[in-house]
Amino acid sequence: MQVETLRFCPVPQTDPEPSDVPVQTGLEGDNRADADTDTGVYVSGYFETRLTHDENRAKVWKHLCEYLARWITPDAEVLELGAGWCDFANNVRARRVVAMDLDATVKRAAASHVTPVVGDCTDLSAFENGSFDLVFASNLLEHLDREHASRLLGEARRVLRPGGRLILLQPNFRLNPGRYFDDFTHVAIFTDQSLQDYLVSEGFTVEKVLPRFLPLTMKSRGSKLTFLVPWYLRSPVKPFAGQMLLVAAR
Repeated sequence: MQVETLRFCPVPQTDPEPSDVPVQTGLEGDNRADADTDTGVYVSGYFETRLTHDENRAKVWKHLCEYLARWITPDAEVLELGAGWCDFANNVRARRVVAMDLDATVKRAAASHVTPVVGDCTDLSAFENGSFDLVFASNLLEHLDREHASRLLGEARRVLRPGGRLILLQPNFRLNPGRYFDDFTHVAIFTDQSLQDYLVSEGFTVEKVLPRFLPLTMKSRGSKLTFLVPWYLRSPVKPFAGQMLLVAAR
């Protein structure tokens, strides 16, 4: 899954240098009529209700990918799990990018340089051992029960090269328990402490934990203020924080 949408408040800092990298959505010239080239469906109506397409999301993810680049080399081979609208996959700078999701939306959302795969993210048998330098997932583990989450983590570790990284962006139940289950497909609870313990138990070495990383949701009147994202990421003060970031090594 994806960060549904993000809400930002102004933080008085110097404006960052502009980037000349175009925002890619993978949807240019496309329409819903030819979306179902494959028949994969996550949950009926999910992408029409809870995770509708939002042009501002791609702008947010351009900034997020610039921030995450400190853990991703330009020559890396990257796999995004639960890619959905491919907001991360379309904007990350890497030599090879594969975007996988159970829902066929990934096929029409992927930009031209991204390889879309419709399939179960807990079964990565299509990929050989040590195929990727980075596995990324945003808002995914909370949709899985423990058995399937452990299967996904085990498969992610298998397809990572030695020293490869797993980056997880997740809602942090500790920060906003009242809205955690606003998404009707959430079945598992994670906090910054429980998730890092879980990753260690599955054989990963946790390198970085940011308990307060992003707002929980983008569904607000401030969601169009995407130019504030770099300021928010740098600020020690995180208004409305509800998402955490964890970086772990194989």
